[in-house]
Amino acid sequence: MRALVAFVRVIEAISEWSGKIAGFMILGMMLLLTVDVLARYAFGMPLTFGYDMGKFLYGGIGILLGAYALYHKGHIVVDIVYRRFPEKAKAIVDLCTSPLFFLFIILLIWGGWEIAWRSFQQTEHATFTGWAPILWPFKMLIPIAASLILLQGLASYIRKLFFAIRGRELS
Repeated sequence: MRALVAFVRVIEAISEWSGKIAGFMILGMMLLLTVDVLARYAFGMPLTFGYDMGKFLYGGIGILLGAYALYHKGHIVVDIVYRRFPEKAKAIVDLCTSPLFFLFIILLIWGGWEIAWRSFQQTEHATFTGWAPILWPFKMLIPIAASLILLQGLASYIRKLFFAIRGRELS
C-alpha cells in the first residue's frame, strides 16, 4: 500500500512541477514579447524570432498545463447532475468514464509522437517565417505533455478506485 501511495505522490509532484515550469515559461514569454514590442516600436527593429517564439511558447504552456490542471481539477466538468452525487458515486462515474480518457490520451501520445518523429526525420523547418526554426522540439511537446496527462490520469484513477472500494481517501 505504501508503494502505491508513493507512486501516486511522485506522479502528483511531477504534475505540480509541470505547472511550475509552465509558469516560468509564461514569465519568459512575457519578457520576450515585451522586448519584441519595445524593439519594434521604440527602435523600429522587431526581433526576427519574437512573434513566432511567443506563439511556440504559448502553445507549449497550454499543453504542459494539462497534467497540472487535471491534478487540481481545473478541467471543465458538466456537473448539472454530477455535483449532486455523493463522493463515492462521483468516484464510480469517473471510473466508468476513464476508459474514454485513457483512449483519447493514448491516441494523442501516439499521433503526437508520429508527427514529432516525422518532423525530426525530415528536419522540418517553419516556412511561415524568415527565422525558419526547426519544428520537432516544439512538436515533441505534444507527446511529452500527453504522457504527463496520462500519468496524472493514472494517479487520479488509482485515487478514485481506492475511494470507490474503501470509501476513504488514499493517504
